Formats: sequence, structure tokens, C-alpha cells
Amino acid sequence: MDDLYCRARYPVLLIGNLTNSSSIVPFNDIAHWRNQIFTLLLSIVAVLGTIAALPSIAITLYIGRWNIAVVDAIALAWILVLWRARGLSYRARVLNFLAILYFIGVAMILTAGPISQAFLLAPPVLAAVLLGTWPALLTLTLSGATIGVLGLTGLSSLYVNGIPGHDVLPSLAVVLNYLCIGLLLTLTCSAMLQRLSRSLADLRTFAGSLEDGRSALQAANGELRLTAAAVARLNDMVMIAKANPLPSVEQPIVFVNDALLRRSGYTREQMLGQSMRMLHGPETDHREVARVIHAMHTLEPVTVELVNYTRAGEPFWVEMELVPFADEEGVNTHWVLVGRDVTERRKAADAIHQLAFYDVLTGLPNRRLLMDRMQQQLDTGAAAPHAAVMFIDLDHFKNVNDARGHATGDLLLRAAAQRLAQLAGTTDTVARLGGDEFVMLLAGLDTGDAEAAHGALAMAARVRAALAQPFDIGGQCYQSSASIGVTLLPRAGQTVDDLLREADIAMYRAKAGGRNGVALFEDTMRAEVERRLTIERDLGQALENGELQMHVQLQVDRDERPVGAELLMRWRRADGTSIPPDVFIPAAEASGLIVKLGYWALRQACLAWLRLSAAGHALPLSVNVSPSQFREPDFVAQVRTILHETGAPAAQLIFEVTEGLLIENLDDTIARMHELALLGIRFSIDDFGTGYSNLAYLKRMPLYELKIDRSFIHDTPGDANGTAIVQSILAMAAHLGLRVVAEGVETQDQAAFLAAHGGPGMQGYLFARPMPLQDMLALLERTAPHAAVVA
Repeated sequence: MDDLYCRARYPVLLIGNLTNSSSIVPFNDIAHWRNQIFTLLLSIVAVLGTIAALPSIAITLYIGRWNIAVVDAIALAWILVLWRARGLSYRARVLNFLAILYFIGVAMILTAGPISQAFLLAPPVLAAVLLGTWPALLTLTLSGATIGVLGLTGLSSLYVNGIPGHDVLPSLAVVLNYLCIGLLLTLTCSAMLQRLSRSLADLRTFAGSLEDGRSALQAANGELRLTAAAVARLNDMVMIAKANPLPSVEQPIVFVNDALLRRSGYTREQMLGQSMRMLHGPETDHREVARVIHAMHTLEPVTVELVNYTRAGEPFWVEMELVPFADEEGVNTHWVLVGRDVTERRKAADAIHQLAFYDVLTGLPNRRLLMDRMQQQLDTGAAAPHAAVMFIDLDHFKNVNDARGHATGDLLLRAAAQRLAQLAGTTDTVARLGGDEFVMLLAGLDTGDAEAAHGALAMAARVRAALAQPFDIGGQCYQSSASIGVTLLPRAGQTVDDLLREADIAMYRAKAGGRNGVALFEDTMRAEVERRLTIERDLGQALENGELQMHVQLQVDRDERPVGAELLMRWRRADGTSIPPDVFIPAAEASGLIVKLGYWALRQACLAWLRLSAAGHALPLSVNVSPSQFREPDFVAQVRTILHETGAPAAQLIFEVTEGLLIENLDDTIARMHELALLGIRFSIDDFGTGYSNLAYLKRMPLYELKIDRSFIHDTPGDANGTAIVQSILAMAAHLGLRVVAEGVETQDQAAFLAAHGGPGMQGYLFARPMPLQDMLALLERTAPHAAVVA
């Protein structure tokens, strides 16, 4: 290759990469070899030239051939300078070396004669070796031209036998012969070097490929070692088994990692060669194992969760993935199993399942699981055997909690749950809905309606008898009873909610019949349910449709002067029919609409007072507040907002609450009442004496008045007991400084009795019925001579 001397150096490779890495030699770089050859040649020429030139100079001077001595001295000096001039580039040093040879050759021809032509063969041959073909040809041409010029000018005597001397022809013949021999030598050396260069290039390519392959092999080996170490130290359990094509032969284990050894308790020697299924045990799911075997037959990956066993026999759950491993020809050779210990997760899942579907206190299924099983029963359709739902409520269970505490009540509930579970069949479900309410789903009854009803009522009788037996709780004997409602299924269109509702209604029918009884749901009860559902549905639209109104009923003093009024909600449908409050108010409570209706009623009360005030009758107004509304987290903020938006004075509003409000969260309730009292709101206990009946709270509450229930006023003054109760309430209120309003005053005797015993405020049909606000304003105008007394 012509110009390898000026090309960039090739990457240096290590001979030791192929042998023992003892030395570094760029064996495939021809430029390097040329440099090495030239350096060695120059050193040899310098040494031999010095050895030969010094005696030659001495001899030539002795014989008087000073011109030869001068040439030898110049050449030797030039050689020695060039030998020491290592800072020069390779090309410059070679050109100088060739120039020295050319100088010597020309000088020797001029001094020693034509025989010295051989010296001029050295420059082109060495140029071919050290520089390349074209420099060699140029050097050969220069040398041939020099010989020709010397011959033609007579400076050198060139002759050929048979051709007269001093003629052009001898010089031309000598030059042609020189060029022929020189060209042969030059081209031969160049061809050899080109072939050597190509061989070195091939060797370099091979060496590079070999080095890349060795590097890739080292990297692969490193990755393999790293992978093996990582797999061995994984927290996940890894097992590799040899794939055996014979289905009757087990797949032998050939590798296990440390995690699997730690979890199983086996040693590696104990596991290698054993079956993949050596960790299976009695609780391992055979269906999942069959699924794994099927996946192995079809050479497909599979993921399962199985119970495995340690060497000590301890079960543990493993989530494992089994993957086939094939060779380059696609033949399955091994099975790779990666497993993760999920025992704690399964325990947590079981605990979550227990919490989600089972009652914490009794261990019975809860409402959610009961609903699922009832839905499954309904999904079986009409072709399935009849079933029944029994709603069981313990009578007077609250008395046990109040008298003995909730711990005793919980023990009683557990004992009752055990008795119910003992009575249930294998296909039946006993669930606890909450509190003292239980439900039993009886599956597999007789197919006939009459027979199914008979079987359900018979089971209900056994349940009632079992729960009527005394309970021994902590050495104390407790007597209980149960009211049971029964409904049958399946019937067209039934839902699980319908079933519970029907059984619940039947249970309340049993309670209404004197408790400790059983009632079977009938179609008449269904009509009642439908009526209640219709009321709840229509009530949701009644407010938007303007069907709800607030009527006002006056309250008077002993002189029958107006001292206040109570706002009462009325519902008159668009078709003109009216729904009594004792019907739609419980429906609103049950559906949650009572909160929305309560805020609407409060706003109407504020607006009503403003109208009364503008007409000159600024009477304080009472408005009922339900426990559900009162317990709303933002109730105080809502009240404050309504007062601000309407501009009504808070001091002119009286919130009537029932004693049922005080059953739960008494401290929070009283704190909220004080917060409202700071706004100016006054409080009244409605239907006093019929509810909680714990008088201790009266001292803690910011009360303004007590309202005596109409049931006590009804038989007054003729009934001694009712009269005594009314007198007691009046005396207690007077002692506590509370205002009293008696509801349901309908006769003059009742009004006279109340006037004679403290003169509380009175409210009833005797004075005024509930009426629209406009009508009450007209009434107040007609009774204007009796000035209103503002409380």
C-alpha cells in the first residue's frame, strides 16, 4: 500500500491477549514495522559505516585518493547526524537516508567508476520497503536518469561490449538494464509489502473480532456470574427443574436459591434431584395443582397461589409463576419457578374478609354477607325450593345495657348468636345486622307456599323458645324474649331490600302485638310498605312542587292572650289529598329528607316572624328540630347563615327538641345547645315526660321551656295519675325557673286546671287550630283588644 507511512496509527492490540500479555507489540501495523525496520537499519548502517569508513578514509588518504576520503567522511557524518536526529519525522529521516545512499552512489560512480552503479539500486529498493511503490518508482527514475546523464556527459564511462564507447547507445543500454533490474526489485518489494499489508489488515480485523468476541464472552460470563449471584440472593424463591418429556416421571429439581432454602428449612442437597412437588401437602389445592399440570402439558406459563409445607410441616402460602424454558431449537428443557411468600398477605386478606363479611362481636355473617346470600337465593329463580327470611329482635335488650352495661349486653348477644347458630341448618344463614337484630335465612323449605310457611313458622317457634330460655351471664341469670317477623321467597319482583323490609315490618307487627311473638308478612303489609315507599318518593318532590306549607298554632296564657306560636309542617298534595304529619315525618326521618325539610322549616319560621313583626304581632315562634338535623356537623353554621340571610332575631326563635336527642352523645349535644344559645336561640323539650326521662340533664342544658305532652293533658283533671304528673312537671319547672307550655288543651276544665296550678302557656284546639300564617294574622287582628304578650 503506497502511503501507509502517512496514515493514522491503528489501535494497538495486546499480544498478551492471545498469549500471556507479557509484552505490547502492534503486530498488525505495517507503519510500525517500517519504522522498526528503518530504525534497525539505520543503527546497523551507522555502526557498520563507522567500522568500515574510518579505515577506508585512512587508506584513501594514504594513497592520495582524497576525493574518496571526502565522500566517505561526508556520508559517515551525515549518517551519524541522521542516526542521532530522532526528533525528525519518519518521512524526513527516510528521505535523508535515501539521499545519503544516492549521494554515495553518485560519488562512487564518479570516483570509482561504472562498477558503482550497484549503489544506486539501494535507494529505490529501500524506498519501496520504507515508503511505498510510488516513492520507490520516483527514486528509481531519478537514479536511472542520473546514470544516463553521467554517461552522456562523459563523467562516467559507460560501455557495452560490441558497442563503441562514447556513444549514446551504450549509455542507453546501461540505463535500460539498470531500470529493468531496479524495476524488478522495486515492484517485487512493493508487491510483497502490499500483500503483507493486506494480510496484516486481515489479521487486524480478525484480531479485532477476536478481541470483541473475548470481550463479549467476558461480559457474558460476568453477567452470568452476576445473574447467578443475584438469583441466589433474591428474596423471591427460585426453583429450576429439568423438563422430563415422560408424563409419568417427575421433574427433578436442579437449582434452588437461598430464599427457598431459608423458607422451606431444607438443605440444597436434600432438594436437588427431588420432585418439584416435594413441598406440597394435605391442604394444597388439588385443583390448582391440576391447572399447573395442564399448563406444563401445553408448555404455557401459569401463575397460582398454593399452600406449601416446610420441612417441619408448617404451611405457608406461595404465589408462584411457572415458566417453560426452551433451548435454541425450541425444545423445552427446564421449568423455572419463581415464588413469593404471601402468607402474611393471605392472613391479612382473611382478616379483611372476616371484617368485611362477619360480625366482630358474634362471629356471625354481617349484613353484607347476608345480602349476598339472599341475592344468590333470589338468583336461583322460581324453580328453586322456597326459602324464608326471619327478622329477630330481642325484646327489651336496651334494659340489659342500661342496667348492667354494654359488656354484659355483648355477652348476652354472643350467647343468643350461639343458640341461633345451633338451630340453623347446613344451608341456612344466621346473621347479625347490628344491635340486638338478627336475621336467619332459611333455605331449602318445601316447595308449596303453605308448606313453606308452615316450616318457617315452626322454625320461628323453635327460635323464640330457644331465646326465651334463661341466659347465664357471669353467674347472673337473664331472661329474654324475641319478636320475629317472617317473609317467604321467591316472589316475582322481590329484591333483598324488599325481603329485609318485609321481615322487618312483620317483626314490628309482632312487637305491636305484645312482643315475644311471631308474625308472617302478608299482602296487606306489602301495601303498607308500598304506601311508605310512595310517601318517601313523593316527599322528595313535595318541597320543589310547593306542596309543603308551614301552619301556625297559637299559644296563650291563662288569660288567653297570645304569648307565642308553634310552626307545624303540613303536606297537601297537588291532587288535594293531605298526608298527616305523623305519617310523612317518620318517612322523612327514615329517608334522610328530614334534614332538608328542617332547614326549610327554619327559614320559613324566620320569614314568618318577620311578617308577624311587620303586622305588629312580634310573637316568639317555636320550630321543631329533629335529632338528625341537630346532629349535622354544620348545623350551627347553617342556623347562623339562615339568621343572617333573613335578618330574623335569634332571640325570637325557640327550638323544640325531643328527649330522644339526649340518648346519644349527650355531652356533644349539650355543647352544641350552648353554642346556639350564645346566638340567642332558646330551647324547649317537646313531649316532656314520654322519652328519656332522665332529669339530671335539665341542670346542664340551656333550657327555656318544657312542653307537657298531650297524653298527660288528655285525662286532666279527671284522671288522678295524669293530674299528678302534670302537677309534678309544673312544680319542677317552677323550681328550675323554666317556662311551661301544655299541649292538647281542648276543654275549659283542662284550661281552668292549668290556670289554677301555675298558669302555664297553653296550646290546643280550645284556642286555635294550626292554620296558615295569613289566617293567624287575621285572627290576631280580630282579637286585637287582647294585647299579645311577648315572652
